[in-house]
Amino acid sequence: MPKNLSKSPAGKGPRIPATKRAQVAAKRPNAVSKAAPKASPDLTQERIVRALETIAAHLVAQGKPTVERESFDRADAYVWHPDGRLAAVPRVSRVELFLLKGVDRMRDILMENTERFANGLPANNALLWGARGMGKSSLVKAAHASINADRKASDKLKLIEIHREDIETLPMLMGKLRDADFNFIVFIDDLSFDGNDASYKSLKALLEGGIEGRPENVILYATSNRRHLLARDMIENERSTAINPGEAVEEKVSLSDRFGLWLGFHRCSQDEYLAMVSGYCSHFGVKVDDEALEREALEWSTTRGSRSGRVAWQFVQELAGRLGVKLTTK
Repeated sequence: MPKNLSKSPAGKGPRIPATKRAQVAAKRPNAVSKAAPKASPDLTQERIVRALETIAAHLVAQGKPTVERESFDRADAYVWHPDGRLAAVPRVSRVELFLLKGVDRMRDILMENTERFANGLPANNALLWGARGMGKSSLVKAAHASINADRKASDKLKLIEIHREDIETLPMLMGKLRDADFNFIVFIDDLSFDGNDASYKSLKALLEGGIEGRPENVILYATSNRRHLLARDMIENERSTAINPGEAVEEKVSLSDRFGLWLGFHRCSQDEYLAMVSGYCSHFGVKVDDEALEREALEWSTTRGSRSGRVAWQFVQELAGRLGVKLTTK
């Protein structure tokens, strides 16, 4: 009998040498190393969910700026940015109130409303609408400066301009202003809505009807070329496609109704246009013979196809440039 043969149990087949069994075992894969421990599917899914929640929390924190108490001592005017910043405007681009001609009635009404608000009395939101270039925006900025002229720093009105495309961030802005120690005019220039733009609903809720409403220390002034802030074809489309045309139009035009004060600006007469030109020239020291000034001013308005405060100012800039006069207040 050969050596190194192991004994096989009875009835279990031939005996195999021990050395052969060792060689076979060495070639057989190690069961422990082959089958690495697997994580439970439930545990893996839970880890993924936790990781995604952490990432989402960071994204939300970055996308929503926190509403912090703002200091308004830096300036009297600011521009609102949708990321939550208020950029101070050290010097506002404006004209003096007395230089605005042909808008005497609107000027007096807006000044009275603004002064009441500055004194802590009830006042209305105002919509300045009408012809292009007739001083709607200029009147808002001039009224703000005129009211602040004789006030001490702690009582001054603050002017905040928000762009039309950022209207949906108005609630965030109101959160910054609600607890501030100053009164604010929130100014929206060239306000209008087209197509399927639904951002006007945010403005409607703020003007009247929202739960929080407009803060007592905030008033809204807006300018627009449209009385109802909406294009005529937009209103007609709502009327033609709605089940109840009357209700659809009411929904659209009710925005302008929420401004308590409507001030209409219309095209100026020739005399008013010439008065604007003369007033600018006198204020800035542009000296021209009256007859020549009138002739050139009328020719300028004819080439532009309109008469307005903006056209008058553009003519004065052209004239001052030709004569080498800088348009700085004397």
